[in-house]
Amino acid sequence: MCNRKPTAGVAIAADDLAKSFFSLTPESVLDAVEQSGHRTTGLCYALNSLENRVYEVELDGGERRVGKFYRPGRWSKKAIGEEHALLAALAADEIPAVAPIPFPDGETLHATGDGILFTLFPRCAGRNPDELGDEDYRAIGRYLARVHNIAAKRGSEHRSHILPSTYGTEALGLILERGVIPSTLEQSYTSVVQQIVTIGEQLFAGVEKIPIHGDCHKGNLLRRPEGFFILDFDDMGIGVPVQDLWLLLPGRRDTSKEEIDAFIEGYEIFRSFDSSSLRLIEVLRALRYVRYAAWITCRWDDPSFPRAFPHFGSEQYWHGQIMDLHEQLELIQKSQTPVW
Repeated sequence: MCNRKPTAGVAIAADDLAKSFFSLTPESVLDAVEQSGHRTTGLCYALNSLENRVYEVELDGGERRVGKFYRPGRWSKKAIGEEHALLAALAADEIPAVAPIPFPDGETLHATGDGILFTLFPRCAGRNPDELGDEDYRAIGRYLARVHNIAAKRGSEHRSHILPSTYGTEALGLILERGVIPSTLEQSYTSVVQQIVTIGEQLFAGVEKIPIHGDCHKGNLLRRPEGFFILDFDDMGIGVPVQDLWLLLPGRRDTSKEEIDAFIEGYEIFRSFDSSSLRLIEVLRALRYVRYAAWITCRWDDPSFPRAFPHFGSEQYWHGQIMDLHEQLELIQKSQTPVW
């Protein structure tokens, strides 16, 4: 989430790498793609992305590629390699996935002259769905079950864990360390997060945890004639399978019964689904609130973040966060009794 503090002796290099990342331009992107062994036409434009830098580039001959330039310090080469290996395994098993295209030397990860890691993906046309019907949820359930089967079989050694201890306790520690909460609200925020983490750890105990997409919402879902694709495995981590369901729901658990039933019906064609894990949905939602605030906190030195989140850090912002988390805490306490 946060870039690690550089150790003595490499601080200048780390700072320079961050500056190079913040100042990436179409010209520097084209230079990197050319140096990796591809000729380009000079056409290059930025795509929407805050965490990484993403550009569409046209190669000589007219093919389009999407260049993903990874934020320095977030993932190691081995962690990115696990993402690429999973995508390749999915594609090899004929599961719709947008896998990186190897460079001429056979590698899928290169670095710019400044040391910023990047890869190239095929341009994948399609559209994000505005709404999902029951049959869509069945199809997505079938898709994700197959993804989870491959991911569970492969395992992961270098990706983060999506747990109350990481998205809750560690994220809270980063927020407090940076001192972004007004002092009058710090204790209230800390208390409600800690209560959610305490209950969350009890509810997470004994639930299966496998490599998952981690950020499976409709913005990362692409509808194509042959079916759905899930894009952007950048948040791939070790977590509970239900994490890849709840962000796709139109509302809270108790108002999404038909959608959940349709998803599970499709999912269980290929993989068993632990229905008792549905009680984790509101915990996961609360943890996402905390993790999101920590993410913005840690990225505040990136010039694009103050522009994107102008109200972040204000008293009004943190009042809203505390109210939202108290609402979640009430729902989490109720969720310990099964709804169905």
